[in-house]
Formats: sequence, C-alpha cells, structure tokens
Amino acid sequence: MMYGFDMERALRAMRAELTDHGVQELRTPEEVDAVLSKKEGTALVVVNSVCGCAAGAARPGVVEALKTSPTLPDHITTVFAGQDKDATARAREYFKGFAPSSPSVWLLKDGDVVFKLERHQIEHRSAADIAADIRNALQKHCAQTSAAAV
Repeated sequence: MMYGFDMERALRAMRAELTDHGVQELRTPEEVDAVLSKKEGTALVVVNSVCGCAAGAARPGVVEALKTSPTLPDHITTVFAGQDKDATARAREYFKGFAPSSPSVWLLKDGDVVFKLERHQIEHRSAADIAADIRNALQKHCAQTSAAAV
C-alpha cells in the first residue's frame, strides 16, 4: 500500500464491476483458448483497464448493454490489460489485424471479429453511448435471448 492507496483492493473492485454481472474473467492463456478457440457461436471480450475511460464509460457501458439487450452472446468474457498480461496477449491474438487497445470491447462470431470498440471510440463518450453501440451489435450478431427480452 502506497500513500494509503491499496492497489489490490482497487483492482478487485475494477474486476468485480464486470464479474458481478456475469462476465467470465479469463486470467490465463489456457482459459482464453478454452473459450475463444471454438469457432462456433458468439463471444464478447472486454479488455479491461485501470484507466479513467474504462471506469467512466467502458465498464458501465458493458454492464448496461448486458442488462438491456434482448440478445446476448454465447460467451461473455473479460481479460485485464496490464494485470493478466499473458491472458490479454492471447486474447489479442484472436483480434487479427487490429492493434492492441485497452480498454476495448470485441464481439467475435464464428471466430471472426464482427464488432469492436477501441479506446479512441470509448474516450470522451458516455456509458449510455457505449451501451447503445454494444447493444446494437449484440442485436445484429447474437441469437441467444436474454432475460431483458422476457
């Protein structure tokens, strides 16, 4: 703890913002491969970060989209950039042709990226705008009915 700040506690809270809402945390390359190597169905991958735009827009936007979308992906996951470095590096291997970005949100369908929100598309935007973008992508590419639709 430096100057009264407990980084581990802060990181737990940042992780919990997603995991408390059903997002599966992938902390190792093996966990990433277990989900993303399947080339069938849809997977949402949130690249979490300690930055302010992750706290102010990305994480709240993801949670709002998941709560309100009438459809959800088959897998809803997250890796934590700068914290779970090997897992994050492995996840980025599935985002072929794109530069690393954190925070970011990726939707894969049958192994291909069909939607992305990179840091430059998250910064200076509201959580509601982020949620709308994600919700639209989920409705377009996912077939699984969510509790929000019931």
